[in-house]
Amino acid sequence: MERYLFDLNGYIILRGALSPDEVSACNAILDTLQDVQPGEWRGCVHGHHFIGAHEGLNLQQIYEAGPAFETLIDHPSWIGRVLHFLGTDEANFDGLHGPCFIDENFASIRGPGQAIGLHSGGARRVTRCQFRYHDGRFHCGQINILVAFNRIGAGDGATMVIPGSHKSNLEHPEFEAAAMADTATSVDGVTGAVEVHLEAGDALLFVDAIMHGSAARRNPGQRRVAVYRYGPSWGFFRHNYRPSHELLDRLTQSRRDIVMPHKPPQHPPGTGQ
Repeated sequence: MERYLFDLNGYIILRGALSPDEVSACNAILDTLQDVQPGEWRGCVHGHHFIGAHEGLNLQQIYEAGPAFETLIDHPSWIGRVLHFLGTDEANFDGLHGPCFIDENFASIRGPGQAIGLHSGGARRVTRCQFRYHDGRFHCGQINILVAFNRIGAGDGATMVIPGSHKSNLEHPEFEAAAMADTATSVDGVTGAVEVHLEAGDALLFVDAIMHGSAARRNPGQRRVAVYRYGPSWGFFRHNYRPSHELLDRLTQSRRDIVMPHKPPQHPPGTGQ
């Protein structure tokens, strides 16, 4: 049923993916990082905006923030599903590449009035974010895990998606009109968009090809999530961030193979390399 609903809608919800203790451990770390400013480094975590302050604070390289976020790299609640939808699980592994690769990972903290606009969609398909099913197997270019660290309900700035839009061949008319007017497209009120409400510890698994964004938060307090983006192991980093040597040294081999799957280069003898 999960495979059917993912193919149909482009996303599934994993209820109770994290335990209360795991949620608490992540929130304790975010408590120490919520005052980071865009452009500021706190250890190996970087404050960041995609576009501007209206989208809230992104904490890039959040897997550098400590064991609670390292656990999310290959968390058993979702890693098997991620590999299946990428097409690199054990049943389909071709032996030529590693299992997968995280090309971006960040925590997002949003307050009242903050949101991110509608983006992506099947009509804007690119190889990196493609949705594909062939010969009985999924071959998706990017599978995202968005995990909630507090309850996200009505008015809380929930992630919104347009179910089935990962297969769309046509530009959404409202999105197209906004693009022509050179204005940002708020996801609030867009035809076909639905809010995905999550409890603390729930995770949203979705293919990046689906049209998605978030509603503006109207309630007091914060919306806290983390996003880990998984793709094929032959991919490369979206931004110019790289995992620290300290992180790589302390990771298990299986997690290191996901964070930095590229093997050392080979050179001919005598080249001085």
